[in-house]
Amino acid sequence: MSESHLKDELLKNIESFLLELDHGFCFEARQRRILIGDNYYFVDLVFYHRILKCHILVELKLAEFNHENIGQLNTYIRWYKKNVMAENDNPPIGILLCTDKDQALIEYALAGMDDQLFISKYQLVLPEKDALRQFIEEKLKEQEQ
Repeated sequence: MSESHLKDELLKNIESFLLELDHGFCFEARQRRILIGDNYYFVDLVFYHRILKCHILVELKLAEFNHENIGQLNTYIRWYKKNVMAENDNPPIGILLCTDKDQALIEYALAGMDDQLFISKYQLVLPEKDALRQFIEEKLKEQEQ
């Protein structure tokens, strides 16, 4: 499966995909073209979240996480912050979905970067809603300590 094929499949099922993400997500663009200097770049998926009041940029990688991926996403986040973010918006959030991740590499790759970048292993089937909710609650408790 190619990244393009994965994006096509997500978009064919955009309604169910958005429902899996939960309410508030509004689909804005696929392969959003942005101009940085003299070069065009493409953000895989762009959403706007009505409740969080911010853009959410999603990059899909059909490979294990590497530090270049997060640099690419961080560049897109910075561009959106400067060129798209409205006065009442919160800063954009970046989500990198990849086939696997090395937590140690992620720790170093994210050091000193914005806290609004997230990396997750992509799964073809999402966990049950209750399991996902429990996982998030556990992670929030860990961060409070």
